[in-house]
Amino acid sequence: MQLYINYKNWIIGDKIWSSLEVQVSSITSVIIILALLILIFKKDLFSSFKENDLFQKTWKEFNKSLGGKIALIVLALIFYSAFMAPFISPYSPNAIDYSNMNYTAPSSVHWFGTDDFGRDIFSRVLYGARIALGVGFAAVLVNASLGVTLGLIAGYYGGKADMIIMRLIEIWNSIPFILLALAIISALGKGMINIIIAVGVTGLINFSRLTRSIVLQIKEKEYVLAARAIGSSDFRILFKHVLPNSISSLIVLATLRIGISILVVAGLSFLGLGIQPPTSAWGTMLNRGQEYLIQAPWMSIFPGLAIIITVLSFNMLGDALRDALDPRQLD
Repeated sequence: MQLYINYKNWIIGDKIWSSLEVQVSSITSVIIILALLILIFKKDLFSSFKENDLFQKTWKEFNKSLGGKIALIVLALIFYSAFMAPFISPYSPNAIDYSNMNYTAPSSVHWFGTDDFGRDIFSRVLYGARIALGVGFAAVLVNASLGVTLGLIAGYYGGKADMIIMRLIEIWNSIPFILLALAIISALGKGMINIIIAVGVTGLINFSRLTRSIVLQIKEKEYVLAARAIGSSDFRILFKHVLPNSISSLIVLATLRIGISILVVAGLSFLGLGIQPPTSAWGTMLNRGQEYLIQAPWMSIFPGLAIIITVLSFNMLGDALRDALDPRQLD
């Protein structure tokens, strides 16, 4: 069935190079295939990684986590499906079937059924993964950039700068997470960029506190004192000596925050303040499906499962990375 869908989309549908998203999907697929071929036939290229003791210990610890490996495989499939959605999806996500504007149960024609406009839910879930992952990663990037910067300044300079920055962040964090996002979107208006900003500027205290605590430990190390003694600027010390030694903990936190961001974006979309119709978004699909929960439960089940599986996978991967990158395990 999957080969038939790809044949129909690539050959009959002439989607090989028909639009920008198809071009990006094609290039991404070629890169992934080349990377897999190199991994299989040119294993010696990765010998330097295998000889690295830190990499070996990290990989050994990660291999102990069955949940982490399962989460990594699931997320790899989700990412690949999102990139290749133009080829994998059998129908356009916004194509309305005017001859059958009614919900139909899952079948061999529509694997996840259709909604009340006759749109294929499987295609909409695939395209919804793009929105969830894209907005989730962008929001965490904004969140990490602001939080890490404030944490570096507070931890490195200390004193009044530390007190002012951390007290302001604590006041900001005292506002309930979802209410703050709702207020920001209400003020800025609806739209994908505004959603990224709203989700990105909430929860700054997580990255700020983590970065500050790491900086307080690192800034008294010998190599930092030596860099300061030879006249290195504060900017160079922070971004060349301090930040690289904080990256493992920040990666773990960022992985966990991506799952939270996806959940928040879905919640905002469910409330009508996130991604707007007809764009495929899991929260929007849940909002639409609640009206037909008895007659057509598949309209809510499949986007709901997509949210649960994606968020759970990010959380499991974050837990596995936390154990693998724990400095006490790598000594």
